[in-house]
Amino acid sequence: MDIEKIIEVHGDYLLKVAYLYVKNTATAEDIVQDVLIAFYQKQEQFRQESSLRTYLVKMTVNRSHDYLRSWKSKRLTLLEKITGRTTAVTPEKEFLAKSTKRELVEALFTLSVAYREVLILYYFEEMTTVEIAQLVCCPEATIRTRLQRARKQLAAAMGDYDWEVLRHESI
Repeated sequence: MDIEKIIEVHGDYLLKVAYLYVKNTATAEDIVQDVLIAFYQKQEQFRQESSLRTYLVKMTVNRSHDYLRSWKSKRLTLLEKITGRTTAVTPEKEFLAKSTKRELVEALFTLSVAYREVLILYYFEEMTTVEIAQLVCCPEATIRTRLQRARKQLAAAMGDYDWEVLRHESI
């Protein structure tokens, strides 16, 4: 099969499918590229039990799900919660987002594992303090204290963010 023809016929549709899952153009492009490369390398595995389009869409959906389950996706979602989403991406906003992301990562890694863990579980995984306490096998009061101290340390490193507003923001 001619890969250029496949890209020409199915590429835009696959990009739309990937974008519907990941809501990011660059990530969707990467996913489609990975799908097309994987298909090209293993096209002999395509048994033609369905149409090529259906096969490629299924690969794209699976790759999109893999991405959404990945740590990279979750880090970006956490960053979006902290910085807020924007619809118009300008070079200035893109630079600011990269700068904030770098600052967030640096600030998170300055925290001890116990503090970093509660922040990620509470804000990113959206677990309650009761659930976190059960997960890490310690009293809920300890989790609340760690969360409070972690917020203070992270706020000192990054500036004052309203952490409770971030918890209740829609993604």
